[in-house]
Amino acid sequence: MLTLYPEIEPNRKYYLDTNTIHKVYYEESGNPAGIPILFLHGGPGSGSNENHRRYFNPEHYRIINFDQRGCNRSSPAGIVEHNTTQDLLQDIESIRQSLNIDKWILFGGSWGATLGLLYAQTQPQSIMAMILRGSFLARNQDIEWFLGKGANRIFPDAWGRFISCIPDGERNDLIGAYYKRLISDDPDEVEKAARHWADWTGRVVTYLLDIEEFILPGDMTSLINEIRIETHYGAHSYFIDPNQILNNLDIIPSVPINFIHGRRDLTCTLDASWDLHQALPQSELVIVEQGGHLAGETVMIDALVAATDRFARFFS
Repeated sequence: MLTLYPEIEPNRKYYLDTNTIHKVYYEESGNPAGIPILFLHGGPGSGSNENHRRYFNPEHYRIINFDQRGCNRSSPAGIVEHNTTQDLLQDIESIRQSLNIDKWILFGGSWGATLGLLYAQTQPQSIMAMILRGSFLARNQDIEWFLGKGANRIFPDAWGRFISCIPDGERNDLIGAYYKRLISDDPDEVEKAARHWADWTGRVVTYLLDIEEFILPGDMTSLINEIRIETHYGAHSYFIDPNQILNNLDIIPSVPINFIHGRRDLTCTLDASWDLHQALPQSELVIVEQGGHLAGETVMIDALVAATDRFARFFS
């Protein structure tokens, strides 16, 4: 069973000037002359961290991590203005150009996989390969599964707590209802909505972990910022057309693509990666039988590190 590589520190840290209020944090670690690989974090709204450097052999990879707009070390935190999918795609391309990278490998999971696929459709000439975990296609059916037409039947107790925050008349658009509360001027309403949202999403995402009860993060300000961005994207259909990714797969270049998906993933269901794999003959699909949604699960780490090690050998 493969494990994460040892902890490393960044070689360089930067802030991308976006010509808006946003300053986007990005960093390089590993081998400056190695294979360029970009880590795309999930969310939207979360951020990259020190463990995200550890999926790659630092002797072979030039590892680039960044925090999307409003996330983690990017500033200002939690801001939704000038924060769309198109903005993030432009930031990715600006980072590539600023680092003088011709082509790179994309490595992302969940929303990070969404961004990777969309970037490959806007900048196909810049893609060397992709490793995408727990792919999320941002279709209506994907959102509905998570918010009332699927996962709620598996976790009815957590679902009951989740919808209790929203009056009956607003439950036909739960993302919109939560987003309205998260941008409210009432701090009590904001915190209440954030706690209920985090309780629901946390229960579904972490259900395979050996814990008796999901515990909310202690930093409420960071939690609110993260969920505000997450619901901002969801309330705007992730700023893409219906089924946009699957409808434009012919644009994706014929490069090696490794889809990795946990059989037991109840956040982003396996059919998304299956549909992508069926439509992209150059791709490989690895189904992790005991895996869920989280990249940090032991079996998922094993599959992801195996993929990066294989690409390291292939491109060296």
